[in-house]
Amino acid sequence: MNNKKIIIAVTGASGSIYAKQLLSDVLNNSNDDISIIFSETGKKVWLYELNEPIPVANHRISIFENDDLFAPPSSGSSHYDFMIVIPCSMGTLARITHGISHDLICRSADVILKEQKKLILVPREFPYNLIHLTNMQQLAQAGGIILPASPSFYSNPVSISDLIKTVTHRILSMIDIKTDFFEWGKNNTGIC
Repeated sequence: MNNKKIIIAVTGASGSIYAKQLLSDVLNNSNDDISIIFSETGKKVWLYELNEPIPVANHRISIFENDDLFAPPSSGSSHYDFMIVIPCSMGTLARITHGISHDLICRSADVILKEQKKLILVPREFPYNLIHLTNMQQLAQAGGIILPASPSFYSNPVSISDLIKTVTHRILSMIDIKTDFFEWGKNNTGIC
């Protein structure tokens, strides 16, 4: 089976830890190729929240600047399979919803939608106002998936990492990457 091609876009919403964990999860649970795009604010939030350097390119990771509209993710001929915007700011979500492809993140999302591939947006901020909810509804109607960074607790997480993984492993299942993480019906006692 061919390796999948995955775009991970990191925007300026709080929650860089989700992007970091997702990147680690994909690297550790697949042989898939990863393209990473940071918004300028996404870079700043990553450095502020995680206090560690931005990932660098290697044999499995390509890094593209958000102002590089000649990069491969901007064209359907590059045949990407999935795109995850994590965390997704409400501004980015609005621009994607309305087809405003002024940067590589938004253009790549537009391409994923037009090629009928899976686009997953992971908003972290809350509460939502009516504009946010309307944009989410329109994007879902266009084929996007809204997957809020809302950790679950039925796996009895004991650390922040465990909580983060309840979100990232849900994303992995949606992009066809198998893990041995908690699965309802296999790891629970059935007691509610």
